[in-house]
Amino acid sequence: AGPAFSCHFKKVFSSDIGLEPSSQVLDILEYACGLIPGLVLISNENPNFETADRRSFMTRISLKESLFLGFCAVFILLSRAALRLHLGISGHVMFSTMFFLLIARGCVPRFFAATITGLFAGTAAMALGMGKGGPLLLIKFVLPAMVVDIGAMALPFMFQSYLLCALVAATAASTKFIDTYVMDRLVSMNPDIILQHAFLEAAPAVLFGVAGGLFVPPVIRRLKSYGVI
Repeated sequence: AGPAFSCHFKKVFSSDIGLEPSSQVLDILEYACGLIPGLVLISNENPNFETADRRSFMTRISLKESLFLGFCAVFILLSRAALRLHLGISGHVMFSTMFFLLIARGCVPRFFAATITGLFAGTAAMALGMGKGGPLLLIKFVLPAMVVDIGAMALPFMFQSYLLCALVAATAASTKFIDTYVMDRLVSMNPDIILQHAFLEAAPAVLFGVAGGLFVPPVIRRLKSYGVI
């Protein structure tokens, strides 16, 4: 029984299996007392617990953050209603839209923070009758907001760079092409005219969106210096 016990001891408590000593303590208790501990992972080599905890933390949004996202949505609507400049240039409302969507994502570093803001703004705009298209009005707010969230997840240091903010803002503002194309298709417009009209609507929207995005990094830095975020 002696050699067999030694062989089994080496097999169970070998130092080559990559476990921490704290995990081997559980094996010792199981072998000595006949206990079968539950599925517990103590090894520091597997960060699954840390990742799961981080994900659950990121999915929780506090009341303060929810109110901030709501305020950003309100500011988007107010800017669209009060700052409709009669410039004869379409897409100028994208300036304030991109600014507040980026501010919402930069101040509330949660997954889909900008999308939630866009959803709030789109739902309120649809309820107040601000614009044409009915339920399709959500596309104008949700699509650019989703692009902002994707850009923030792909570029963690985006809000510290003018170039990255301008790039993400331009990409998000270019979704104006999609919603214009969809709206024109619904009214059975000529396909050639649809493409031309969508491009003419998207081009100035991208320019105004870039302009709005360039204001975000200094505002984020100022808010951080004041301890707001």
